[in-house]
Amino acid sequence: MQEYGSVQHNDQRSTPTLLEALLDNRNTLVKTAARITGCHSRAEDVVQDAFLRLSKTPRMTLPLKAHISYVFRIVRNLAIDHYRKQAMEQKYSGSEEEGLNVAIQGATPESQNLDHETLMIIDAALNQLPPRTRYAFESYRLHGVAQKDIAKELGVSPTLVNFMIRDAMVHCRKVLAEQA
Repeated sequence: MQEYGSVQHNDQRSTPTLLEALLDNRNTLVKTAARITGCHSRAEDVVQDAFLRLSKTPRMTLPLKAHISYVFRIVRNLAIDHYRKQAMEQKYSGSEEEGLNVAIQGATPESQNLDHETLMIIDAALNQLPPRTRYAFESYRLHGVAQKDIAKELGVSPTLVNFMIRDAMVHCRKVLAEQA
């Protein structure tokens, strides 16, 4: 057996396995994943995921360059998956304060009253908006109508609908903050 970095190779083929290619290029792989994920620790997780995935892969008789390319492709794809997952989580997650105000089943009468008051404040805030802004906001947020469909119905661009929804949300948050 021949020592290759910190990994041993069998002389019978002298072609490193995919795991060996990953370990030999680990630092470069982490840097590559970090460029995609935007975070060094997430990049470390990506390379660890690649290691676990490759540990289940049978030995391939490919040239060294093909092994390295294959490992880089796996890390790149996993990094993209991590990035997309993170973006999705950020899109659908709220602040800790919003999570504390979520109504739970069997809530107390006090919390139900607070929720009712909050809804009344939001309703009043929505009534302060121009009618089509309120309509766009309610259609999208409450009824799940796609923004492009709202735009067609109102005869405006989807971008304008997006701005109307955003403006309505900002207005509601501002009114709620003032009431607090």
